[in-house]
Amino acid sequence: MKEQCLIIAGEKSGEEHCLSFLPTLKANRPDCHFFGVGGDELAANGMELLYHLKDFSSWGFSEVIGKIPFYFKAFNHIVSEVKRRNCKVAILIDFQDFNLRLAKKLSKEGVKVLYYVAPQAWAWKAYRAKVLEQTVHTLFTIIPFEKQWFTDRGVKRVRSVAHPLWFHYKDKLNVFNRSRTFSDFSKELRIVLLPGSRRFEVSSLLPEFIETIKELKKNRKIKVAMVCSSNVGQALFDPYLEHIDSIYKNEDLTNALEWADCALAASGTVTLATAMFGLPTVVCYKSSFFNEFIFHTFIDYDGPISLANIFRGKRIFPELVQEQCSSYNILNGLESMMGSQSSYENISHELSEVLKSVQGDDFEVGVYMSSVLKESYDEV
Repeated sequence: MKEQCLIIAGEKSGEEHCLSFLPTLKANRPDCHFFGVGGDELAANGMELLYHLKDFSSWGFSEVIGKIPFYFKAFNHIVSEVKRRNCKVAILIDFQDFNLRLAKKLSKEGVKVLYYVAPQAWAWKAYRAKVLEQTVHTLFTIIPFEKQWFTDRGVKRVRSVAHPLWFHYKDKLNVFNRSRTFSDFSKELRIVLLPGSRRFEVSSLLPEFIETIKELKKNRKIKVAMVCSSNVGQALFDPYLEHIDSIYKNEDLTNALEWADCALAASGTVTLATAMFGLPTVVCYKSSFFNEFIFHTFIDYDGPISLANIFRGKRIFPELVQEQCSSYNILNGLESMMGSQSSYENISHELSEVLKSVQGDDFEVGVYMSSVLKESYDEV
């Protein structure tokens, strides 16, 4: 019987996750046929696409509602293909609202479900841990404390794996050495602004970032760089360019992180990147009134919001949320990390621990998945 393996990567980030282990998986199971949901890169790696991930993408509540008929149709088609092909293993990557339902259905059909990137049940919808305990063969986590959290709640096989940013940056980080010292900062401080990749983020955070820069320039010599997302129109950035010494595009983010001494950043994955490169960062978050209402109404979570802080289990980066995002508070946040040599050395130590933790356990995901495939088809 020809080996068949379903892969569901319904978002671009999921495709990137998959590319971190698929080459090893294919090398170990060269005769296995992979099919499911993915993007152009997975197709280029030989995966048969039942649906392109672009078909699954949706932004905002109203767009999700409009796509419900499509999701139901795709769900049923995927299940029927799994049955028709006598598929024994499914790799479901993040995309939790769709994939958790699919995991329940496939497990009832006797399919071994490998669930990659655990849903953040510790933040909200904790009942999902029970769903995973009942339906998945193996759960893969990318945040250190999640392994113990899910194990304590009955999930039998939990593996901690490297965060995808580690795979993205590891070649650079293995040779990168931050040579500038605290004494260099007192002569000239280099700050990179990371105002986000959405219009709302940039329009609400960048004015406060610039006010912070103006205040800093009154008392010390600084150089300022900014990373501009191609997702945001240039017109949003133009009024502030006179205060910026250099501009980096998204694809040049690594160069900006290597150049800077510290950062002001919108909350998001980029704050884990700044931590990995050893940059003290003030993290700012603003959202619309509607999103804030939804968060406080339905999500029972009051822990840290930035990934670096979540990885360490404490607030090593200052976090400023909503009305707290003022130039006064941003300055105080910078001062708490960069105001003295001891505070800088302390934050540097914490960031070195973050860098260790993003690398996960000493564990080869592709090799493990190939062993599950082998045992599943050997049982037939």
